[in-house]
Amino acid sequence: MKLDLKLYRGYANDKELVVFGHLFKSWAPDKYRLDRKGIKHTSAIIHKFRIKPLSNYELQLCFRGKKWKTKTMEDGYFRFTVPFQENLESGWHEYEVIAKTEDRFGIIEKGELLKPYESKLGIISDIDDTFLISHSNSFFKKLYVMLSKNVNRRKIFEDVVDHYKSLSKAGQDSKEASNSFFYVSSSEWNLYDFIAEFAEMHELPKAVIKLKKIKTGISDFIKTGRGSHDHKFQKVKDIISFYPNLDYVLLGDDSQQDVHIYERICKTYPTNVRSIYIRQTGKNKNEEVSATLKNIESLDVATCYFKDSHEAIAHSDKINII
Repeated sequence: MKLDLKLYRGYANDKELVVFGHLFKSWAPDKYRLDRKGIKHTSAIIHKFRIKPLSNYELQLCFRGKKWKTKTMEDGYFRFTVPFQENLESGWHEYEVIAKTEDRFGIIEKGELLKPYESKLGIISDIDDTFLISHSNSFFKKLYVMLSKNVNRRKIFEDVVDHYKSLSKAGQDSKEASNSFFYVSSSEWNLYDFIAEFAEMHELPKAVIKLKKIKTGISDFIKTGRGSHDHKFQKVKDIISFYPNLDYVLLGDDSQQDVHIYERICKTYPTNVRSIYIRQTGKNKNEEVSATLKNIESLDVATCYFKDSHEAIAHSDKINII
């Protein structure tokens, strides 16, 4: 049986490292090209949701001469959270995972993990309608855009790259050093390669990407990005717990639950959040969002409810983040 091993960007601190991915039968979602046009693109997107994850398969993580073993979960997902206290320089590092086939370890893939540079800032950003125009508040329009426009035709908000690049270099003296970015979304792991390629194409800061539980059928595809967003709260919470010495900038939009998730984060970590940015996706500002942001400000967190990214840039400059 042919196996496909999909690895995602991991991360490390001074005490442990985290590496995660999926194991599939025959075809992983990233095997379907993202730049096809017309019906071929539609077919490729649908195929991303027709994969077959494999459960209880043995895997081995290899990094810096050390090895650890685990097995995949029911949905093919695996995660290594392992102690690692050896000196590791800041930046991106290559790791290797091997999948066991029958009685031997045979499928090898290489991935990357991040050891953050010394900084005071971590940036956690939503994806859909925060930097990638997705029309999340209109189910049919979102589905149409996803099925009809390949990665080359999808659009990014004006000036968002300038804002993110400024946040990336804020407070850093070295050209190589950068603040750490995390992209967290209610999109499923099926779309990981699309998101990673889109971000790279538009020169957004390289980030650890954390998505929602993988989907494995056409009916699941119809529901993509919908349902509970509580997983997003848990993922943001995990990042802040893993790097508790950072101040965080949180970016999202008003099409879903970002502002309420970030409010919970501020209440849970009252000293960690420096500022929150919420993009306005409709013609008018949402009164509930405005009220929630006002409450967040009472916790001594700066907020900005903006329509265009140049407003967010001006705000970041005003409060001396950039």
